Amino acid sequence: MPKVVILPHADLLPDGGVYDATPGETILDVALRNGIDVEHACEKSCACTTCHCVVREGFDSLAESSELEDDMLDKAWGLEPESRLSCQARVTDEDLTVEFPRYTVNHAREH
Repeated sequence: MPKVVILPHADLLPDGGVYDATPGETILDVALRNGIDVEHACEKSCACTTCHCVVREGFDSLAESSELEDDMLDKAWGLEPESRLSCQARVTDEDLTVEFPRYTVNHAREH
C-alpha cells in the first residue's frame, strides 16, 4: 500500500504525517480522509488553486496534469515545477512526499 507523507505545515499539520493511500485516490482525498483540513474551495472540480501542493518526492509516478489543471496552476501562489492540484493528482503504487504551501489564493473564504 503506498504512503503519502505530508510535510509539516504550521496551520494544517504542525508535525507532518504519514498516511496510507489507495492507488487511484487523490492526494486531497488522502488528506481529508485523515482529518487534514486542506482547503478546496471548488469542491475538487479543478476550478481554483486552493488545494495546490508541491510533490517533493514521487512526482514522476503521477500521471501528467491535464491542460485545465495546468491553466489553474498558472494562477497558483508559489508555483514550482513539481506543483500539482491535490484534487487532481492521483496516487499510484509509489510513495509520495507532499508539501502544502503556506498561502493559497482564495479571496472568498468565509472562515
